[in-house]
Amino acid sequence: MTVPTTSDRPRKLAGYDFYHQILGSPKLIVAPMVDQSELAWRILSRRYGAELCYTPMINAKMFSPPSAHAYRAQSFNTSFLEEGSTTHDRPLIVQFCANDTAQLLTSALAVQDHCDAVDINLGCPQDIARKGHYGSFLMDEWELIYRLINTLHLNLSVPVTAKFRIFPSIEKTVAYAKMLESAGAQILTCHGRLRTQRGQNSGLADWAHIKAVKEAVGVPVFANGNVLFYEDVEKCMQETGVDGVMSAEGQLYNPALFAPASCGEPSSMLRGAHPPHADLALEYLDIVKSIKTPTATSAVKGHLFKIMRPALSRETDLREKLGKIRGSNVIEEYIEVAKEMKERMERDIAEAVQSGKTIDDLVTIEPTTGLRVPPHWLAQPYFRPLKSNSLAYTFAIVKV
Repeated sequence: MTVPTTSDRPRKLAGYDFYHQILGSPKLIVAPMVDQSELAWRILSRRYGAELCYTPMINAKMFSPPSAHAYRAQSFNTSFLEEGSTTHDRPLIVQFCANDTAQLLTSALAVQDHCDAVDINLGCPQDIARKGHYGSFLMDEWELIYRLINTLHLNLSVPVTAKFRIFPSIEKTVAYAKMLESAGAQILTCHGRLRTQRGQNSGLADWAHIKAVKEAVGVPVFANGNVLFYEDVEKCMQETGVDGVMSAEGQLYNPALFAPASCGEPSSMLRGAHPPHADLALEYLDIVKSIKTPTATSAVKGHLFKIMRPALSRETDLREKLGKIRGSNVIEEYIEVAKEMKERMERDIAEAVQSGKTIDDLVTIEPTTGLRVPPHWLAQPYFRPLKSNSLAYTFAIVKV
């Protein structure tokens, strides 16, 4: 998909004109994830069907000072002409958290020529957001939120968008969304969870709130929450009527979440792509090596633990080795671990074939949730049942 640069645009488009003409009508969207939706991951994600990606959340307070060279290089590094480039990284939305209009505007102006829109994080439920007074902890300060959005709407050459969490009542959630739209947000992403739904208490996202938001506003709406498998995308769009579906955790554990199963994949139970996770790990590491933009070691390690999670609980020596890798040659050492994992998984595949079992024979059903669990050598979502509610589940981690 070829996306025009900011300087090529004669005027700032809005709403559906922006969604269709600039973004290319994306339906499959990679969420902003702290230390996880970095450039290398975005490149991998686009290979497997992602049509729009967000950067990790950037703190405008830390990004805005003229002296913030190190933080800028760490969070959105344009010096290598890769982040935000039309050849590597579009369409792209850069996300900021903020509670100060001047800091937010300074930060957004610095990136507007390298992205297609700037998003404001109104959904982070973590303690760091409480302490920093941003994300979902601004939900009750509608006048401040209005000013944050409207300042960017009036002063940027690209649109402003917003990602937010829901209130307990649908009525208040809809009123909130309409306020965000009136402030100038050109796309709304509704994460169908409350501010209190995080960690072990994440539970299920409420698609009814998302549907109500979609029906109430005139700008494109993206849904976030409950997307674990490829077919969940279509189900979410049908039930909510949204324009696109965003995934965070589901896509972290299976970066091929947005890709349909290929004709050669022998399973009638898995409609989406579930490639061997060791192959995905090696492909990701190859991208990390191939680009000039540095990738934080913490991001790389985090991705490897998530991608290969189904087998790391079995191959405990590799899990231990992966956790201990340090020093200046970490990528090569990560590659060696992934190669060893690939060999062991090929061993297990050979044993399954020899026993006459098919992929469908090896897919099990998690008894509490009823969700499918592919064999341990395939990329797959990660969830754990909630003790208090046998019909709910929660992801292992929560991102914004």
